[in-house]
Amino acid sequence: MAGVVTFNPAELLNTFVSLMVALLLGTLIGAERQYRQRNAGLRTNALVALGASAFVDLGMRLMGNQGATQVLAYVASGVGFLGAGVILKEGMNIRGLNTAATIWCSAVTGAFAGADHPAEAVLMCAFVLAGNTFLRPLVTLIERAPIDESQTEATFELRVTTDEASRDAMREQIEERLEAAKYPARDMREAEREEGVEIIATLATPSVEAAELDAIADYFRGLEAVTHASWSARSQD
Repeated sequence: MAGVVTFNPAELLNTFVSLMVALLLGTLIGAERQYRQRNAGLRTNALVALGASAFVDLGMRLMGNQGATQVLAYVASGVGFLGAGVILKEGMNIRGLNTAATIWCSAVTGAFAGADHPAEAVLMCAFVLAGNTFLRPLVTLIERAPIDESQTEATFELRVTTDEASRDAMREQIEERLEAAKYPARDMREAEREEGVEIIATLATPSVEAAELDAIADYFRGLEAVTHASWSARSQD
């Protein structure tokens, strides 16, 4: 009977509009993900937006703006767990970060609708679609650009393989050469190899001039006690 007493057609219509806006906008965001064959597609994003809208709308119905604010905090944390479920790690590669971020944005879109801000919800949806669509050519352009070691931040290593008898002398030479080139070693470790001992010097600097490291590696390759010398870079986490 309480439901009959508290029934309010105007409030019901308001909720209907909020949920419908959230569902439609979540569907638009999800359609783009579905088209690109992502793990979280049309239904996931539509339901996330719809659920966020329903929670915020309910909070507002019960406690006004304060209730909506409290519910928003739980929606944000809950969607964070949901987004983590679509992130996959395959070896050194991580996939699904963009899809997880899209789910998060779908929740914000739904929250706008649930808070009776349909225009802002439409605007948020447009920005999400723009980010996932129009930024793709820019990402491709950046990824295809030649890598300039002096402008990137990475961990650089110089690797020199020598015999057991020359180990200590070679460590000193490596340290001296790197210091002279103004690329001091932050760390130096060794690894046993079939052809001898590999000395691995990790540079302290996050950026280098490739030609200078090439010259250092060439110098060590020319030494009689050295069987192998090279340098490498790996991206920083």
